[in-house]
Amino acid sequence: MAGESGRVTVERDVVFGTGGGRELRCNIYHPPDRRSDAPSVLLVHGGGWASGDRSQLHGYGILLGRIGYVCVACEYRLAGEAKWPAQIHDVKAALRWMRANAGGLGIDPGKISVSGNSAGGHLSLIAAGTQDLPEFEGDGGNAGAGTSVAAAIAFYAPSILSAPGASLSPEIEFLMGPGPGADALREASPISYAAAGFPPTLLFHGNKDELVPHEASLRMYRALDEAGAAVEMHLYAGAPHAFDAVPELGRQCATIMALFLDRHVVNPRHVLVPAAAP
Repeated sequence: MAGESGRVTVERDVVFGTGGGRELRCNIYHPPDRRSDAPSVLLVHGGGWASGDRSQLHGYGILLGRIGYVCVACEYRLAGEAKWPAQIHDVKAALRWMRANAGGLGIDPGKISVSGNSAGGHLSLIAAGTQDLPEFEGDGGNAGAGTSVAAAIAFYAPSILSAPGASLSPEIEFLMGPGPGADALREASPISYAAAGFPPTLLFHGNKDELVPHEASLRMYRALDEAGAAVEMHLYAGAPHAFDAVPELGRQCATIMALFLDRHVVNPRHVLVPAAAP
């Protein structure tokens, strides 16, 4: 554990489950002031499902930790180690572990949210849309703990893995394995789960994203809004993929995340009432 009094402390390399016969690990960000019922966020890294690690979202762990959120940054099996749906199985294992260990973590098991960037955003949206569905749970430990989430946040996330008749990107083909069928691609696409019961969702995207077109988030926004789910989107002018790596933009995104989570999870108040005219 690193840190000192008054700062976020980081507990590294904590085992949260197993996947493919090996241990899966996470880093835990503890707020300066510990409590027994803190809200929490599972942070899921990006990297095209084929690279990246749990250290990528360290900044969000610190920024959200400073204001009272316990953050858990998890790893998951990458596509070179295991094909889909291993990745979502591992994310679900992290959610079950958080819920099963809520007392030790000092979190409210009913206020666990999930947030991810790029491929991690895709996994976050899938996790939100498939809560407690047996075919997505896997066997990573803590059976029966449940995988419901209070809210989902996704940065520049693919919402549809392939349009009908379109060729697959190398990243998606590597994730899914050769020749995935239409049903498999649909089941791995977050937009397939848009429904009124989808958890409150916050989307971020840059409108000059060269890897995942911003239309992906726009389509997810429209699908959730039309279904009657609570959804909010922030579109950044001229911003490329991973725009929040720019420190001032990352800090602004963390502020927006905190306000969204406060409104929808910590102190729910979905309807905004305009101030009275002077």
